[in-house]
Amino acid sequence: MATRVRKPVVEVRRSQRRRRTVSAYRDGERVVVLIPDRFSRAEETEWVERMLARLAAREERLRCTDAELLARARRLIARYLPDHADQVTPASVRWVTNQNGRWGSCTPDDASIRISHRIQEMPDWVIDYVLLHELAHLVVPSHNTRFWDLVNRFPKAERARGYLEGVSAAAG
Repeated sequence: MATRVRKPVVEVRRSQRRRRTVSAYRDGERVVVLIPDRFSRAEETEWVERMLARLAAREERLRCTDAELLARARRLIARYLPDHADQVTPASVRWVTNQNGRWGSCTPDDASIRISHRIQEMPDWVIDYVLLHELAHLVVPSHNTRFWDLVNRFPKAERARGYLEGVSAAAG
């Protein structure tokens, strides 16, 4: 028997000051969606559904377990580092809450990788970049040219670096 997912109670708040942006957040069991006052009922319905989907996707990412993170790492190895698959075998890949100064870390000696919980809400391609960066350290421990050649196999590497730099700059 399939479990039925209940839709949350949604409170829509219209604002005359809000022009184009729409945002949503959880307030207990309720979801609050903030929209411009000028939106029609059809636009409101469309945006409520869109924002509920975004919140659900973000919450699903937050539920990603260490085992799922390890599976994700293996997929990245197969896709971007297949010629180093024998060297890139992490013993563990896990989320940690004690890394506030870096996005991830790797200890090549014991092949352990730790990824900061702070990136869990970031886009998947940013998470993949951070994970691939740490996996590359299992092949090349330093940040030399060979290391960056491996990391740059990821098509969105430069974009992800820019994203992370922006987040760091905004945080001060």
